Amino acid sequence: MSQSWKFETKSVHSGYSPDPTTKAVAVPIYQTAAYAFDSAQHGADLFDLKVPGNIYTRIMNPTNDVLEQRVAALEGGIAALALASGQAAVTYAIQTIAEAGDNIIASTALYGGTYNLLAHTLPLSGITTRFADPRDPASFEPLFDDKTKAVFIESISNPQGTVTDIAALAAIAHRHGVPLI
Repeated sequence: MSQSWKFETKSVHSGYSPDPTTKAVAVPIYQTAAYAFDSAQHGADLFDLKVPGNIYTRIMNPTNDVLEQRVAALEGGIAALALASGQAAVTYAIQTIAEAGDNIIASTALYGGTYNLLAHTLPLSGITTRFADPRDPASFEPLFDDKTKAVFIESISNPQGTVTDIAALAAIAHRHGVPLI
């Protein structure tokens, strides 16, 4: 992809080249769950991540791959991950950077499912959450320690509609060397 592409062009064309056989420019919707392997060894190499390719649609799908490449291009990232729900995205984001013994700091203004994940489910895996008031960014500051892996907020909380100062909390998180999710 050309770095000189405009945002509009990236949003329509990133991650996909016209089909070499049909010359179709629209991304096809791959309605399959499974993919064929060239051999048992090819399948083993795919599952071992030794070679790129499709294994099973819940792990990857060519249609999702184009979406992920477009989002990464639009955001200036190196990669992206498309998931089936926001709750899955929250879970993946936290479990990717935290493990047993670690903690995150989160806003108290959260969707109920997210609160339950942070307050009740993740602690079963040893990941704890310290909650702070999003209306007072300074309330996040004293909750950091050397095991804090991220700050988590909902920019406009559900259902309260609390508008959180993203820039202020990003500055605090980054000052402590952790991402703001």
